[in-house]
Amino acid sequence: MKFGIFGLGSGVADPDILRNVAQAADAAGLESLWCGEHVVLPKPRVAPSPADPDLEFLHPSVVLTYLAACTERVKLGTGIVLIAQRNPVVLAKEFASADVLSRGRMILGIGAGYLEPEFDAIGAPFRERGPRTDEAIDAMRSLWNEEDPSFDGEFWQFAGIDAHPRPVTSGGVPIHVGGHSEAALRRAAERGQGWYGWMQDPEQTAAYVERLNRLCEEVERPAELGPLEITITPPARLTEVAVEQYADAGAHRLVSLSARAERSLLHAVEHLTSLDG
Repeated sequence: MKFGIFGLGSGVADPDILRNVAQAADAAGLESLWCGEHVVLPKPRVAPSPADPDLEFLHPSVVLTYLAACTERVKLGTGIVLIAQRNPVVLAKEFASADVLSRGRMILGIGAGYLEPEFDAIGAPFRERGPRTDEAIDAMRSLWNEEDPSFDGEFWQFAGIDAHPRPVTSGGVPIHVGGHSEAALRRAAERGQGWYGWMQDPEQTAAYVERLNRLCEEVERPAELGPLEITITPPARLTEVAVEQYADAGAHRLVSLSARAERSLLHAVEHLTSLDG
């Protein structure tokens, strides 16, 4: 089992705290550190917004590149980037750059998004977020992998261009698809190197893994994506028994959500290290 911590850059914007926690995780041998994304939040807070509007959210590629400069080996992931709000040409450049500067340690977790006021503020069409997400993934992989990148989609088109440097990681930055809808699960099977399940217990994880395995067979998953990697953020503190249950359910990585104080984050590093043996 791989272990990580979620929340760096989400409610934690102090560079000293971020550096201290990242270096502690790196030294302890934790596998990964993760951050989320919201460009803006509704004010006043309305459902289903995940946080109050004054919660500090650092931009994902910025905070992860900072953490890369502070560390040597720990992987750095997003859980998740709201890809349907982004221009995929710009996003591809952001994460190719971060992958180069981290020497191949980036994981790009993506999701279609769910906060309509955020889409409205950005000027992105909320009703088109599903097909835009699918198209953006394909467009980014063209830029990362093709000798002469080109794309002719409904929402984005380009040709006669190139973008360097390319990601260090062969095939481009690994894309992990977040979300629990049928569309998100199918997207993970068709296009993702992994799937990210948020706040899932072992029983829920097993059900999703079973569904994902069936979908991977139904859609004739491309061989170059490799086996689908399952990442889970649990709803409760992990125990050795819980870790075994998640492993039996088919999870490959557990990313714990910790309180935002530095002491809590460092305690999470210590606790996960003890579970990792």
